[in-house]
Amino acid sequence: MAMTEPRLIEISPVTRVEGHGKVTIHLNAENEVDEARLHIVEFRGFERFIRGRLMWEVPVIVQRLCGICPVSHHLAAAKAMDMIAGVDQLTPTAEKMRRLMHYGQVMQSHVLHFFHLAAPDLLFGFGAPAEKRNIFEVIKENPELGKRAVLMRKYGQEIIEATAGKKVHGTGAIPGGINRNLPIERRDHFLASVDQMIEWSLDAVKLARNYTLEHEDLVAEFGSFPSNYMSLVRESDGALDLYHGNLRALSSTGDMIFDQVPYTKYHELIVEDVRSWSYMKFPFIKTLGPDAGWYRVGPLARMNTAAFIDTPLADAALKDLKAVTCGTPNNSTLANHWARMIEVLHCVEKIRELLNDPDLQGTDLIAKGDRREEGIGVIEAPRGNLIHHYKVDEHDQVTYCNLIVSTTHNNEGMNRAVKDVAVKHLSGKEQITEGMLNHVEVAIRAYDPCLSCATHALGQMPLQVELFNADGALVDSLTQCV
Repeated sequence: MAMTEPRLIEISPVTRVEGHGKVTIHLNAENEVDEARLHIVEFRGFERFIRGRLMWEVPVIVQRLCGICPVSHHLAAAKAMDMIAGVDQLTPTAEKMRRLMHYGQVMQSHVLHFFHLAAPDLLFGFGAPAEKRNIFEVIKENPELGKRAVLMRKYGQEIIEATAGKKVHGTGAIPGGINRNLPIERRDHFLASVDQMIEWSLDAVKLARNYTLEHEDLVAEFGSFPSNYMSLVRESDGALDLYHGNLRALSSTGDMIFDQVPYTKYHELIVEDVRSWSYMKFPFIKTLGPDAGWYRVGPLARMNTAAFIDTPLADAALKDLKAVTCGTPNNSTLANHWARMIEVLHCVEKIRELLNDPDLQGTDLIAKGDRREEGIGVIEAPRGNLIHHYKVDEHDQVTYCNLIVSTTHNNEGMNRAVKDVAVKHLSGKEQITEGMLNHVEVAIRAYDPCLSCATHALGQMPLQVELFNADGALVDSLTQCV
């Protein structure tokens, strides 16, 4: 039955994601979706209050942006501070310890998202009762799968603890290197179960692959659309490299937009746009402009941009994924889950490779160089490309900070996915059910967004303070743009 007045549907909060966000869906008088948006409803302000802190503190402080991907911020900031410390090449031990830390981080984060947050939708259906869509029901239905989810994440977390000092908010990476190596007994502990982790990772890839192929029609239409893609790739050959490399961007058809650009030139490639209704920025490729230049990052973007993967099992899985689209970029939002599990497999293969490298027991941990006043560090975080940019003064105090996090890169893509799914699953419906609304959340979860990391826009959204008396009456209010 046609509506007589427009109405607003609000999904608040968006569940099974990191951070706080909401979705607003605007229905017109004919019950059709006019607009749908993802709103970030918290402001963190790290770019502002990191100013004045000493450069040595930054790799530890910026981790407080997030409890899910702190290692990514830790390492991106450390890479920026390497540059300021004049260090262009780490010692072999420092480089490999950082890489081991990063692979543990990506592994555990991807496992957490796929099994704990996304699997309830994939296993039980997007419209299943809300009380069914949780990890406890997954464990109840499939105890073995639940056990693997817990133990795989535990393995990644222990890798982080061994390399960073703590599982969350560690201190391992310092400007110019690392502050510890990996003792033999810890290495042997991880080697004892690494083959089991690879076997389970292969099974996870198979699970995600089979879901994608068995639900081909759903995957093809669900929040999917052509876009540009960007990631780091290895400098020498364009291979997948999660820790270091140069920037590459492709169009939706696979045409090269830019390639092998040093990440220190990111600001020549990317412009950060702001909009009045979100704390999150909207980056776009400068040469293409805001309408055509938006892009996506993350696991699927990395599969699209990488020429190959330098570990054999993951590379075979990548070829399998690329065969679906005959080698052209895959634009299916839900295919992120398959790509995510390929990266888990790659990370475990790299962990096994590093654990057998004697450089991890080396004692040359820190390099030195001629100090600079500016540093840029870029890394491929679990959710996609992560940029940290700092300037410091002669007293080693930070005077400038700019962060472009993975979820910010994906902002336009997520908003388009939200509207696409809302139009397809809510328009014209006489009754909007919770299951229908969960379809919108599923589209957001496919990006595994970290909403708390992404809230950095300055000078646009106001902070409002309201003062109430004991009776609850509003006494005064103040709005201040930050």
